[in-house]
Amino acid sequence: MSEFDEAQSAVEAALAAGARYADVRVMQRRYESMHARNGEIEELTQREDAGLGVRALVGDAWGFYAISDLTDIAARKAGRIAAEIAEASATVPGRPVQLTPAAVSIDSWASGCEIDPLAVPLSGKGDLLSGATKTAHAAGADLAEGVYQIWDTSTFFVSSEGHRIDQRIRKCGGGIWATVIGDGETQRRSYPSHRGQYGTRGWELVHELDLGAHAERIADEARALLTAPLCPAGETTLILGDEQLSLQIHESIGHAIELDRILGWEAAFAGTSWLDLAQLGTLRYGSPLLNIVIDPTLPGSLGSFGYDDEGSPAVARDAVRDGIWVGVLAGRDSASVAGLPYGGSVRADGWQSLPMVRMTNVGLEPGPHTLDEIIAATDDGILMETNRSWSIDDKRLNFQFGTEIGYEVKRGRLGRMLRNPTYTGIGPSFWGSMDMLSSEVVSWGTPNCGKGQPMQVGHTGHPAAPARFQNVRVGVRG
Repeated sequence: MSEFDEAQSAVEAALAAGARYADVRVMQRRYESMHARNGEIEELTQREDAGLGVRALVGDAWGFYAISDLTDIAARKAGRIAAEIAEASATVPGRPVQLTPAAVSIDSWASGCEIDPLAVPLSGKGDLLSGATKTAHAAGADLAEGVYQIWDTSTFFVSSEGHRIDQRIRKCGGGIWATVIGDGETQRRSYPSHRGQYGTRGWELVHELDLGAHAERIADEARALLTAPLCPAGETTLILGDEQLSLQIHESIGHAIELDRILGWEAAFAGTSWLDLAQLGTLRYGSPLLNIVIDPTLPGSLGSFGYDDEGSPAVARDAVRDGIWVGVLAGRDSASVAGLPYGGSVRADGWQSLPMVRMTNVGLEPGPHTLDEIIAATDDGILMETNRSWSIDDKRLNFQFGTEIGYEVKRGRLGRMLRNPTYTGIGPSFWGSMDMLSSEVVSWGTPNCGKGQPMQVGHTGHPAAPARFQNVRVGVRG
């Protein structure tokens, strides 16, 4: 049987067992990663699997069942069990959940990939990591680490409405880290970010990172941080680098606009959101410079795809426009409950997981400035770069972040390096204080976004650029 035949069998069985809607994802997955430390390869992971996951809708409840046995008999059994789970879970018989209408698609889609990352010899990939970490270690890092990760996933989607979509998505990326240990002090510098850089691309992305060329620099900076002055405490003008701002977007905007959180569906584990649907279209989220777009169509960004896991096509839409909250991340069921006409943001981390509302690419549109212009226009402030720590409440409102490195900004010029920089704020007040934004956008990939119970690990993208914020509290201790 073909993957589509297996999926169709499961859909038919779910409908025969009483489901009024069903969809199935057959997935084939390959994963590879390597970790190096101080010039030596320490770990190589390679795995692959395949399976089938069935969603069935009965009344107001979903049922889900997944199997790794890709035979017709097993597929039909999975469809029947998914419908039985849905029926047992329904709380209000006769009050069915509606799904926002979606066009039926029969299509094939693949992400761009110039160099197949799994076809690159392991020896070459190992030499890259061992060489970069050896260089950083020789330059003074007590602990120099490097990693790459590769995902290659093929999905075959069938629904009772007639969808028939296959997708192949290849992703990869990596990074290096240098840690130094001093007298009661430990410092770390990372490249290209605190967790590396990842995208829906081939191995050409890793080539472009040129990890070895940055190994000595990050070791030097980590050692210099041991004796750098501590970030002062108080209120000041804050300039954030694009990597740190990408995490700020992820935590204080991306999660806050997930519709399942807003509706309270995620409250038990991941928390809710401070946003109120009654204010959609009127609430001021930030300054007029703040334009946030949900865009899974961005070529190469980590949250990109052709269709989500409900078969909805990738479409760009505004989340914040001129500082006003105007859009959410939604699925067909949550959108229907909220009275919204769109879904398109439902994904699962594998065939064995129930799809849920997840971030795609959620990021900033470019501003009118450059980083050099922002620094030149700042008389007294602090520039912070590269995330080190984060904390945010379960409503995604109050936050505190730390970065690896900071610099004084005095009279329009960068000054001394600062150690252990931190800042804190409240979402709408913080975003409302943004008065300069760079046009130098980078789409950062987040390969480890956790959500759900049981936990699922999602891949998201966040276009971001350096920006300036006024009257921010910095130097927070504890």
